[in-house]
Amino acid sequence: MLEIKGNLQDNTMVIALAGRIDSNNASQAEEEINSLLADYDADSLCVDMQGLEYISSAGLRILLRLRRAYSDLSLINVTSEVYEILHMTGFTEMMTVRKEYRHVSIDGCEEIGKGANGTVYRIDGDNVVKVYNDADALDDIRHEREVARLALVLGIPTAISYDIVRVGDCFGSVFELLDAKSFSKILAEHPEKMDWCVEEYVDLLRKIHGTVVPSGKLPDMRETAIGWANFVQEYLPEAEGRKLVRLVRDVPKDNHMIHGDYHTKNIQLTGDEVLLIDMDTLAVGNPVFELASMFNAFVGFGEYTNGAHTEEFMGFDHRVAQEFWKKSLAAYLGTDDEGKLREVEDKARIVGYTRLIRRSIRRKGLEDPEKKAEIELWKSELIQLLGQVDSLTFLPNELRVEATKKNLARVMGFANAHLEEAGCSEKTRMEVELALEEIYVNVANYAYAPGTGEVSVHVEIEENPKTAVITLTDQGTPYNPLEKETPDITLPAEERQIGGLGIFLTKKVMDELEYEYRDGSNILTMKKNL
Repeated sequence: MLEIKGNLQDNTMVIALAGRIDSNNASQAEEEINSLLADYDADSLCVDMQGLEYISSAGLRILLRLRRAYSDLSLINVTSEVYEILHMTGFTEMMTVRKEYRHVSIDGCEEIGKGANGTVYRIDGDNVVKVYNDADALDDIRHEREVARLALVLGIPTAISYDIVRVGDCFGSVFELLDAKSFSKILAEHPEKMDWCVEEYVDLLRKIHGTVVPSGKLPDMRETAIGWANFVQEYLPEAEGRKLVRLVRDVPKDNHMIHGDYHTKNIQLTGDEVLLIDMDTLAVGNPVFELASMFNAFVGFGEYTNGAHTEEFMGFDHRVAQEFWKKSLAAYLGTDDEGKLREVEDKARIVGYTRLIRRSIRRKGLEDPEKKAEIELWKSELIQLLGQVDSLTFLPNELRVEATKKNLARVMGFANAHLEEAGCSEKTRMEVELALEEIYVNVANYAYAPGTGEVSVHVEIEENPKTAVITLTDQGTPYNPLEKETPDITLPAEERQIGGLGIFLTKKVMDELEYEYRDGSNILTMKKNL
């Protein structure tokens, strides 16, 4: 039994098929379809196959003739069995074919994560579903799948969606996430694990920000932020509005990865593995854009409501959120210096408030007295900050990389940026470079041999007297290079021992060298008076 119905929806003729199309009824089916098409003046054609149980080659020939008449023909709600036939015969390459999506209920399901574009629910012990806010989110789901695969290939631990489903009137993306628990839930249930959460959270953040993305693979957050600034400029005094746009435009382009919505609901612990979820906001750009979204999540959203919004969103007390933000910022920057922390936080706040103001205004916040007061609070903070900040860029004090020679240039560039900012002379910079290269290469060659591991490079510029302090830390084989015997440089070449000159040069060009082995780590500190 075959049923055929048709209706016109926004200049698209939608024909619904139910039952079977085979050699016995194909001619009749084609006549009915053509009759429906003749009754309506449609620009495009969509065939809804939700009720179609079977289609033979006779039915496929009907689809071919329809495709010739309507170049944008689409087939939707195709059952798995019919989809296999279409796929085997190449129809999925000739026209848009969308499978029927199974329905999933989230009634009574635990919310385990929330991002800008959707909410993640646990539907059973093994699986979660991300329900998208936009009812027509198929393109968003495909985008998130693509960028998640890219992130996984580039070494970022994440989950890949394996199915698309219907959740009410919305679409959902299903992931395998075994017994996962968000960092928000861990902090709410076990506040004593704050420091552990901070360490894991920042380790993953550094990994993300240390990942170079091939050109054109991800959106550029700088371009997005320029759009925010241009929008908010119209709501600020003229001078402050112009400065805001200039500050954002002056942020250099950067091809390193940023998540875009990096907060504790989007970090999941499954077993002993920490995973990043909600990948649809993945982009490239300067870390200030990431820190801005982090500030908003932990502090900015709740400022006007004394933390009520933060607590509602994050799932734990706003004082915990503020403490987590402060500790994470200090760990990420590698410093406890209050001046440095405040300087970077202010830069993040400028971008953060810009985003919050735009978001609220676009959601008709100026028409709501409470929302309008909130906007005015953010505007006053933003205007004050614009009078104090002249650049949105900053230098973190610590870099963590895999201890390999290929990362030497990155380590040298990191240290050089700090020396240049401190006004270091070319001669002094060269001497520091020489010492740093010798120590770093020594770690790369021997610390983890024959395996590999990480090394952290920490740079601090001290005042009175001005001194560069560079510390390298690794968890490799215990070894104090300062105990290496000093070579006799008075010997002729044929009597010289090979090796030892690197440490000798390091001792010569640096003003102080210290080594200690503590808590399973080799820690070597070099000081150079500037």
